[in-house]
Amino acid sequence: MPVVSDEVGAELVRLARRAVELSFEEKLVELEDELCGNASGVLAKKMGTFVTIHTYPEKELRGCIGIPHPLKGLCKAVVSSAISAAFEDPRFPPLRRDELEKVVFEVSVLTPPERIEYSSPDELLEKIVPFVDGLILEVGDARGLFLPQVWEQLPDKETFLSHLCLKAGLWDTSCWKRKDAKIYRFRVEAFEEEEPSGTIRRVQLGKSR
Repeated sequence: MPVVSDEVGAELVRLARRAVELSFEEKLVELEDELCGNASGVLAKKMGTFVTIHTYPEKELRGCIGIPHPLKGLCKAVVSSAISAAFEDPRFPPLRRDELEKVVFEVSVLTPPERIEYSSPDELLEKIVPFVDGLILEVGDARGLFLPQVWEQLPDKETFLSHLCLKAGLWDTSCWKRKDAKIYRFRVEAFEEEEPSGTIRRVQLGKSR
């Protein structure tokens, strides 16, 4: 049974867009309190979340940042992640106001990450479920995360893990085989706009979107 209903998922996506829209207003407001002061139920439950912004209709990545651990209530986590994805992703310039109607928002709600226990790289590969598992890699102070949606671009397990090493800032693409590497898994429920400010649908991972 889904933790997040379609109705709540749609509300979260609208919330992400609204948070970014309000960020362009001249007056400074505490948006988390402004938008989430009356949050209750699942919206108040501490959960991890990521907000992803894509260009429309090209569907090219425009920003993606989140909070993987359940540190904030869901509503506040989405607001914070949306603002960070729009303005603080170091891979992209800050989103401009005139881009708002040229991008679509996607919100992923995460299960708490859990460490995968394994004794060899082959056992790790056996335990990973493509298109279902999101992964976090930790090697020393280096850390990288891929949402399950990334399987659509990297469907091979070893390729996925190799790119995760690069995401963590490590040039050694076999870093995931190291004995000091730690791998965590999580799963998501994701919701996205079909077009800017348009219909919102649940993301079916592993299927064409």
